[in-house]
Amino acid sequence: MADQRRDTGDPKQDTPGGRGPGAPAAEGEVARAWEQLVATARRTVADGLVVGTSGNVSVRVGDTVLVTPTGVPYERLTPGDVVGVDLDGRQVLGRLRPTSELPMHLAVYRRTDARAVVHTHAPNATAVSTLVRELPLIHYMAAAMGGAVRVAPYATYGTPELAENMLRALTGRSACLLQNHGTVAHGASLDQAYDRTAQLEWMCRVWLTASSVPGRTPHLLSREQVAEVEERLRGYGQG
Repeated sequence: MADQRRDTGDPKQDTPGGRGPGAPAAEGEVARAWEQLVATARRTVADGLVVGTSGNVSVRVGDTVLVTPTGVPYERLTPGDVVGVDLDGRQVLGRLRPTSELPMHLAVYRRTDARAVVHTHAPNATAVSTLVRELPLIHYMAAAMGGAVRVAPYATYGTPELAENMLRALTGRSACLLQNHGTVAHGASLDQAYDRTAQLEWMCRVWLTASSVPGRTPHLLSREQVAEVEERLRGYGQG
């Protein structure tokens, strides 16, 4: 089972150096967070969740949001390539332009206590986004995302419309699908946001596989069964 460290609502959780939002980001904190961000972005490529420069990753340090730059292969990123913006989207760190999906990332940070966001073009999840309005409850790990994962209606990438559609789909959830586009997941840390992304892609693959068997219909869980698992997950792990 994947690491299911859950959001506690405490904005200081898993923040480099323990700083909450509103505190200025120290240089050392930024350097460590950028290193973790780049490692996570490279992992999305290695695990087949993105191709080329598609997808993007961000992490919040105080009131600064570090984000992957637009159009730069992740393997080329160096410590000197750090890109940071404030919560209004004004660039405060670096010379490279931030990801074109910046409005989507900032919308998550303004609306939630998230400390990290991972956006991918994961193939199975993207396929599912073209077929249904929400991922059928094929596995109880939907509980780790707050319940049935919704599909945000299609809108052009990088637009405020897409950000608004995403926020509606994320209501009460920590992940959603973007129609004909991909996935978004957030968490209290980069590890948690990535784990949720990977778990979502796996569930989409399971549903597509089961649905492809001729003459058979997958058994689905009820919302009550998933809600029961959500309660059990609150005490999962080592605390």
